[in-house]
Amino acid sequence: MATLKDIANRAGVSTSTVSRVLNYDASLSVGEETKKKIFEVAEELEYKSKKRLTKKAKGKLAIVNWYSEAEELQDVYYMSIRLGAEKRAKALGYSYNRVYKQSDFIEEADLAGILAIGKFSHKQVKQLMRHNVPLCFVDHLPQEEVDSVVVNFKKAMRRNIDYLLEKGHTKIGFIGGEESFSDGTGQWVDPREKYVREYLKRKKLYKEAYFFKGAFRVEDGKRNMLDALETLEGDQRPTAFIAANDAIAIGCLKALYEKNVKVPEEVSIIGFNDISTAKYITPALTTVKVYTEEMGISGIDLLQERIEEDRDVTKTVIMSTKHIEREST
Repeated sequence: MATLKDIANRAGVSTSTVSRVLNYDASLSVGEETKKKIFEVAEELEYKSKKRLTKKAKGKLAIVNWYSEAEELQDVYYMSIRLGAEKRAKALGYSYNRVYKQSDFIEEADLAGILAIGKFSHKQVKQLMRHNVPLCFVDHLPQEEVDSVVVNFKKAMRRNIDYLLEKGHTKIGFIGGEESFSDGTGQWVDPREKYVREYLKRKKLYKEAYFFKGAFRVEDGKRNMLDALETLEGDQRPTAFIAANDAIAIGCLKALYEKNVKVPEEVSIIGFNDISTAKYITPALTTVKVYTEEMGISGIDLLQERIEEDRDVTKTVIMSTKHIEREST
């Protein structure tokens, strides 16, 4: 595991600055570029070394992101996917354009394929398909017949609940997130919330009052946990919460610390994604590891198949996850 000193040396900052950035310290005054550098270094140092491929130049890929650069700093999940994709593209001999706004995407003559990272509306999917080049979505499964790489959310969330039940928890809450498509055509529905509701109902443990929702950000996780602590007291309060992502879970930990609620003695927290920050916060976060680097790599590999082999059959890669137990449960 990379240490704070490793990250600091690579990023050219102090270990104190690294620690405060990775803990989302709102009182820290550093520039966005410095934060971005620290998060990128932290993610890159988590990657396994892979055999280098030597390939001749093959053209250019467009890597289209649904998150802006600023949003990547709030939830580095998509940054990690992007970094994995970019490394794989470079290793295979492709150059690439990084696109943060689909409206800024200008097709070039040598465009070989498009990798779309994140959630895209039906309208946006159709627009990308009109470029008539190989196309693959990562972390999104469109209705259209296109390649995609997705996570097995159902199995992961059931495993979380089973784990908490084994720990003796019967009052389980969920703090989720909601986001809108960037073109304003509607909201994306998080399957994690759906699967938690379904499984808790199946176990006869479901309570609507235990569910909270905001954005996928640290601040919203903190706000929702504060709401939960205020509205649910004593025996009515869940003894464990599952968060839809690690950023939300980190916000929950901040709220619990602020209110002097002991973790995990009084409340346990499980995150989702296992971003690099999860292991550096206090207490270290129990979470679900999503193999984000492999998601980006798999997306590029699916494009490679389409480009090199002219494959007609649509493929969907479903990525497994791993439960990571740390100090928050």
